[in-house]
Amino acid sequence: MKHSDLIIIGAGPGGYETALEAARRGMSVTLFNGDRLGGTCLNEGCIPTKCLCRNAEVVATMKESEKFGIDDFTFSLDFTQVMARKEAVVGQLRDGIAMMLKQAKVEVVDAMARFKSPHVVEAAGEEYEADNIIIATGSDSRSLPIEGSDLDCVMDSTRLLSIDYIPESLTIIGGGVIGMEFASVFASFGSKVTVIEFMKQILPPFDSDIAKRLKQTLSKRGITIVTSAAAKSIVRNDDSTVTVVYESKGKEASVTSTDLLMAVGRAPRVEGLGLENAGVEYSAKGIPVDDNMLTNVGHIYAIGDVNARMMLAHVATFQGYRALSAITSTPDDIDFSIVPSAVFTVPECGMVGKTEEQCKAEGIAIRTGQSFFRANGKALTMAEPDGLCKLIFRESDGLLIGAHIMGIEAADLAQQCADMMNAGATLESMHRIIFSHPSVSEVIMAALHAVK
Repeated sequence: MKHSDLIIIGAGPGGYETALEAARRGMSVTLFNGDRLGGTCLNEGCIPTKCLCRNAEVVATMKESEKFGIDDFTFSLDFTQVMARKEAVVGQLRDGIAMMLKQAKVEVVDAMARFKSPHVVEAAGEEYEADNIIIATGSDSRSLPIEGSDLDCVMDSTRLLSIDYIPESLTIIGGGVIGMEFASVFASFGSKVTVIEFMKQILPPFDSDIAKRLKQTLSKRGITIVTSAAAKSIVRNDDSTVTVVYESKGKEASVTSTDLLMAVGRAPRVEGLGLENAGVEYSAKGIPVDDNMLTNVGHIYAIGDVNARMMLAHVATFQGYRALSAITSTPDDIDFSIVPSAVFTVPECGMVGKTEEQCKAEGIAIRTGQSFFRANGKALTMAEPDGLCKLIFRESDGLLIGAHIMGIEAADLAQQCADMMNAGATLESMHRIIFSHPSVSEVIMAALHAVK
């Protein structure tokens, strides 16, 4: 039986980044890679979708070439090359991960592990033992339990990322991050896109002002977005088109398209791990953990999507670091209440901290300030005037507790706000920060000056 200080089950961002950090701390590590290095994020999620998002941005710019004085410009989109570029980027990054793990002397086992006992796992016919074990198995696409949801014509995000054609029309059930990114991408590529979202706004976790403005912008770009709509059934028609029947405001309606994406979130991947053999508590909702990512078993941890605390790749990585801190008894000061996130629609959105709705629900008195990209010099020079920046400060002490942005470079602007929040920025201290000119980041300064 092979023994190591640490076993990590799952080689996504949480798994492989934690393995590298553990190796840097002098630990012997065995990493079980059940599929492809990089996990869902690299192979079927974050990176491939961002490749397509970049293509969509380029196409959108080309369609508006007259804004830049380029007349009679024509182009054609080679979708085969679009997908080939995606695969090349993914392959390059995957090879890089393999090289880093090799250099760090992390033992990578290309098989998924299953618990035999609290300290022992089995994979590919061999047994492995470790003092501590981290579960980082990620998540799978969810589906609605409605009639027709199991039809072959219903694609999940993984399958949509491997198609070899641009859909003539595309219906997307779900207006969250995944759904809206694909809506923006394929609308730019020329598909007629319809989004059906159950909640009253798209991007439910985002501040309502941002979600409303994004909906308006995408609607102007030809995307049909139906909110407060519950999908009821899916029917495959004789001509191979697919019809979604949904209910909205008490009335039944339908939409027919050539292709259909089910994008209603993800579910923790807990089945097949033999967790019962280790005594680990779990359910379909994930593996419960404490703030150190420790399960109910004293040496077994769970990080990332599988614990369902916050399903973001970068959160998985830092949860892994927190688990290592607990294992090595070296406390850290990672603040999991400050987590930036982004949606790479066109235009993109970024956020960090609390929304105005959350503050109201928690009884937090706030002050807010807003600014618009149409008044930002850099945004105008880039022909990107559509956008909004909203800052939220706690009234009692002026602390910056939320930033919500839609517009060019929104993801980076949200990260800039996250940096300030980690430094304890307040309304007063931010007035002393010098912002470069001309820069898109000046929308933050403008929102600061507009605080009421």
